[in-house]
Amino acid sequence: MQVPLDIYFHNLDKSETIEAAVRDRAQKLERFADKIVSCRVTIDSPHKHHHQGKLFQVSVDIHVPGGHIVASRKPSEHHAHEDITVAIRDAFAAARRELQDHLRIERGKVKQHEERAHGKIAALEQDSGRIETQDGREIYFHRNSVLSADFDKLTLGTPVWFAEEDGDDGPQASTVHVVPTRRPATS
Repeated sequence: MQVPLDIYFHNLDKSETIEAAVRDRAQKLERFADKIVSCRVTIDSPHKHHHQGKLFQVSVDIHVPGGHIVASRKPSEHHAHEDITVAIRDAFAAARRELQDHLRIERGKVKQHEERAHGKIAALEQDSGRIETQDGREIYFHRNSVLSADFDKLTLGTPVWFAEEDGDDGPQASTVHVVPTRRPATS
């Protein structure tokens, strides 16, 4: 880290043991992602007046080149965070997941979903048909490509989504989905 680790205690006394646990988790995080600029950890015990165990809240605030990650674990209903080490573990696990997501995006390793092609049924034959695309082309499809409807119930003009691929005789739709129609609201 370029800036030393900051550990803040709120509504509880400073503890060498807790600081050591946080430093250990932060070092593991830094080995995972070596470009961390700074890390600030806040440990809070906001429920000072409860008669039963205190529920700890831990937040991890990380600065990396091109981003800022904040992960926190607030007290849960099942009281697992009565144990401060569990709260610290959970907060750092969340920080690691957020950091992984940030690094994937930074490296361009995020799966890109292609936008679905739209069209309408332009021709139907016994076991196949053609889709007219929005740009006026015609795409062949076989009855087995229709996934969200019964081929025999298709009609001309039915709006569809499809996945296009190269076929032996030109472009064809590998999958065809009928666009669901919205039903008018009934009163």
